[in-house]
Amino acid sequence: MGSTPADLAGDTGADRSVDRGADRGAEGSGDPTGRPFGVYVHVPFCRHRCDYCAFATYTDRDHLMEAYAAACVTELERAVEREGLPAATSVFFGGGTPSRLPADLLVSVLHAVPRSPGAEVTVECNPEDVTGDLLAVYRSAGVTRVSLGVQSTVGHVLKGLGRRHGPDHVTTAATLVAGAGFDSWNLDLIMGGAGESDEDWERSLSDLLGLASPPPHLSAYALTVEPGTPLARTPDRHPDDDVQATRYETADRVLDGAGYRWEEISNWARPGHECRHNHLYWEQGDYRGIGSAAHSHRDGRRWWNVRTPDRFVALIDDDRSTEAGEEVLDGPAREFEALALALRTPAGVPDGALPDDPDLDGLVDRSSGRAVLTVRGRLLANAVTRRLVVPT
Repeated sequence: MGSTPADLAGDTGADRSVDRGADRGAEGSGDPTGRPFGVYVHVPFCRHRCDYCAFATYTDRDHLMEAYAAACVTELERAVEREGLPAATSVFFGGGTPSRLPADLLVSVLHAVPRSPGAEVTVECNPEDVTGDLLAVYRSAGVTRVSLGVQSTVGHVLKGLGRRHGPDHVTTAATLVAGAGFDSWNLDLIMGGAGESDEDWERSLSDLLGLASPPPHLSAYALTVEPGTPLARTPDRHPDDDVQATRYETADRVLDGAGYRWEEISNWARPGHECRHNHLYWEQGDYRGIGSAAHSHRDGRRWWNVRTPDRFVALIDDDRSTEAGEEVLDGPAREFEALALALRTPAGVPDGALPDDPDLDGLVDRSSGRAVLTVRGRLLANAVTRRLVVPT
């Protein structure tokens, strides 16, 4: 098919948040523009690094957890005081493995985030970490949503990905999350792992949709080979583009039939469960990153923190900037990026942003003045993106 499933990148999940827990955050003045604003907290601790992972995570820094959480609280307090940090409409704890961090430490960071009434608060969890007690602490603290990194429900596929949990962990964790009273929740899958067959992929989808309470939001990412990872060093485990494309089409067909609607190339949600925090990224919104390696965006300026937790903690302790670098998008570059991000969603782009070219036949649907990717177009999203022009 000539598809490039590396185009299928996207995240971290869901909405219908209520006011529960909003008053537990620090007071915030809110964004004077009335726009949504997000806070992302990076938790860089993992029990084990998966074979495909190139994120800024560490398996040997657990001794830093308490100091790291305290440094995140301090960074938040300084951002409120010195930057006028708006009250967040969404908060996302990602990693790494946020559920690896003791719950009381995670909650201490959450309580330092100024939040708007009804803020969506998401915590990523590994299935093997989930317990009823953990979820009760999260919910009491104001967490409204949990995102489970499942990847597969087939044992040999999980092993091939270097995951440590098994299929039973998935079922147990999903059942606990579904019954814990969160506003919404999400499951992540990865397609194209070593040894995975079409039948294995269909089984994972069937297993998750067959849960007593299926997830209202589901993400399905194509496995990518990142330099320096164990996966990169073993070419016999590298995914096949055409195989991944077929599995993507299967996922879209199965999920559409089950009442899900695609929200972004790699994300599907039932109506009312679209991810508020993810939309900040896809709609070029503003957000503040907290912690090591966290990225921020305000009004066209992006910046990112130092990569290691050790360095981050030391800089906070010395009351020095944690910023490691920045980029500022000028007008045309920012407009092009806005189009590229919108193209990945059902909103699409203005019809004039894509040329009327036979090469795009079958890749976009054009109606009501908009151009929206077809399923095949989503498989070739990077190629279509290169054809974008900023309307004059």
